[in-house]
Amino acid sequence: MALAICDICFGSVNLFSLPANDPLFSTILYDIRLPKTLTALIAGSGLALCGLLMQSLFRNPLAGPYVLGISSGSSLFVAIAIMLVSSVQTSGFYLAGKSIITLFSIAGAFLVTLIILLVSKKNKSNVTVLLVGLMMGQVLGSIESLIEFISSADSVKTFILWGMGSVGSTTLTDVAFITPVFLITIAGSFFLIKSLNAILLNEQYAQNLGIHINRLRMSVIIITAVLVGVITAFCGPIAFVGISVPIASRLFFKTSHHLHQMVFCLLLGACVVVLADVICQLLSSQFMLPINTVTTLIGSPVVIYLLFKSKLSVG
Repeated sequence: MALAICDICFGSVNLFSLPANDPLFSTILYDIRLPKTLTALIAGSGLALCGLLMQSLFRNPLAGPYVLGISSGSSLFVAIAIMLVSSVQTSGFYLAGKSIITLFSIAGAFLVTLIILLVSKKNKSNVTVLLVGLMMGQVLGSIESLIEFISSADSVKTFILWGMGSVGSTTLTDVAFITPVFLITIAGSFFLIKSLNAILLNEQYAQNLGIHINRLRMSVIIITAVLVGVITAFCGPIAFVGISVPIASRLFFKTSHHLHQMVFCLLLGACVVVLADVICQLLSSQFMLPINTVTTLIGSPVVIYLLFKSKLSVG
């Protein structure tokens, strides 16, 4: 709450310096700061939860939407929507354009998640799954670059700015669309707590307890694809939150119980992205820095720490 208040009040214009009846106060608060802060809270919480679900499903602390190429799948499909579909006009933020971008983003996330899951069923090696995810990210990035090459300069600029990541492009109308999706997927995740706790040991143990593994996989796919797809469509690909926050949560709170981990990840993920947005605002009064810059600086040390602490696991 303290970070959210800082994010709303401080920036290029200090709201405390404006009288409450000033029209500029209302414009900055309701049209810019409040939607941005709410979007940061939703994006951080959602990406952290998706990272936790994927790390538990694959039983691998390096799994996450960005590492496994899910964000790359969303980005590729958004590039197709922006650059190849003439009805999309992201510069004007028309409702039809945003709807198409959102649907394409969810489709891209779902497709990549499904491919990764099929690979994990064929090959149980966590290293292999990670390598396949990384290679898919590279392949999708190459296709994305090809689409950029054959597109117009205006479309390329629009997509590049979107790809840097930003929580400041949304309105209260957008937040009203994102929030129900966020709440439904969060609620659905809490119904998976028992299954996720069981699968941490191994799939055979979970099946002996009566857990339907295929149903659990499909549930995680749907929740991850929808949540990552919606967040990526409105905020761009935000790096490292999905992988670093669940790791940090396990390091800080010393528990693998998913009821606790989900709550911790939701809160910690929101704090990380809101803090990153505050830093982006305070570093420059002339323009907003890309949020990916700050989240990478925050998330990278956690991932590096994981690489040297080999005993850390999702359990």
